[in-house]
Amino acid sequence: MAAAAEVGCSLKLASLLLFSALSAHATTFCVTIAGLGGEPEYEQRFATWAKEIDQTLKGAGPDVKSETLSGPDATRARFRAALESIAKEAKPQDSLVVMMIGHGSFDNVDYKINLPGPDVSATELAALLDRIPAGRQLVVNMTSASGGSVHALQKPNRTVITATRTGSEKNATVFARYWVEALRDAAADTDKNEVITALEAFKYAELKTKQFYETQKRLSTEHAALDGGNQQGPLLAARFSLLRIGSIQNAAKDPAKQALLAKREQLEAQIDQLKFQKAATPTDEYKKRISALLLELARTQAELDK
Repeated sequence: MAAAAEVGCSLKLASLLLFSALSAHATTFCVTIAGLGGEPEYEQRFATWAKEIDQTLKGAGPDVKSETLSGPDATRARFRAALESIAKEAKPQDSLVVMMIGHGSFDNVDYKINLPGPDVSATELAALLDRIPAGRQLVVNMTSASGGSVHALQKPNRTVITATRTGSEKNATVFARYWVEALRDAAADTDKNEVITALEAFKYAELKTKQFYETQKRLSTEHAALDGGNQQGPLLAARFSLLRIGSIQNAAKDPAKQALLAKREQLEAQIDQLKFQKAATPTDEYKKRISALLLELARTQAELDK
C-alpha cells in the first residue's frame, strides 16, 4: 500500500510538472518589494538589490511582467494593490513570483515584513496570494526572520524560499545579494540548458551565503531554506523556470521559435515525468520511452539552434 501511495504521489507531482512546461506562452508576473532598512546604508542596499532584480526581469522578454516597490513606494497599500491587480489579470496557466527584501520580524505567532507605515504579515500575504489564480507561485522571502513566514505561506502549488530557517534568526541577511547575483550569473545554470530555475538560483545563493560567512570568519546568522525542508519543495523548484538566458532568451522573443521552445520545455517535462515513474515502469519500456524523448529533444534543440 505504501509503495502504491508513493507512486500515486509521484504521478500527481509529475502531472504538475508537466503542466508547468506546457505554459511556455503563459505570463510570469513578478512583484519585488524592498522594505525598511532602519539605517541609510541598509535602505540603499535594499533599494539597489530590488532595482537590479527589476532590470534583469524587464530584459527577460515580453512574457514577464514586473513591478518593483522600494523606498516610500514600498507600502502595504501599494503592495496589496500590486497583488490585487495581478489577481484580476492572471490565468491558471500563468506564474507568480513575489520577492521580498529587507527586515522582518517574528513574534512566535506571525511574521511581518517591515514597511513604511503598516507592516504586512505572512498571514495577510498568504490570503492575497490565494486570490491569484496563477497555477504556479514562488515566494522568495529574503528578509531577516523570514523562516517564520513559511508555515503561513506554504501551499501545494507554491514554493517558498527563505533566507533564514526560523523566525529566530533576526540579523540582517546577505542572501538577497546572492539571489540577485544568481539571476545575472550564467554559472547559476548548472545543467547548462540556458534556463535558471528556482532551485538553481536557491542553491547558488545558499552556497554563496555560506562562503561569505566562512570568508569573513563570522558565525553564520542565517541559514536559507526551501519550503521549510519539505521534501517535495526541491522537485517543484527544479521545474520553476525563473529566467531564460542566452540563445533560449532570444528564442523566447522570436515568434518563429516560440513553438519550438514550448515543445522543448514540454519534452523536458515529459522526461522528468518518466523519471519519476521509473520505479513503476518495466525496464525495457522505460529505456524505449526515454530514448525516444531524448532523441526528439535533441532534434528540437537543433532546430532552435539554427
